[in-house]
Amino acid sequence: MELRVIEKEPTMISIEIAGESHTFMNVLKGALLETEGITAATYDVNPEQSGGQTDPVLTIKTDERTDALDALEAGAERVVEKSNDFTDAFEAAA
Repeated sequence: MELRVIEKEPTMISIEIAGESHTFMNVLKGALLETEGITAATYDVNPEQSGGQTDPVLTIKTDERTDALDALEAGAERVVEKSNDFTDAFEAAA
């Protein structure tokens, strides 16, 4: 996975995530929205409205007490936890 930081401020970060689709981006966005301190999480993959970009751009906004990069890390950890929980449940059902 290739990441490129487009913009970073203490309470906001925009990152281009190369090669990903709606499938991954929706999971990541959902996990981010469940993460404490995050006030908004969205992504854009529409190249016509984004100046020709084709890879998704994730944007996270946080409250004043939460660093955006730390919040992104916490959200990514939530994705790993949810994936592990799903794997465990699937294996138990098989």
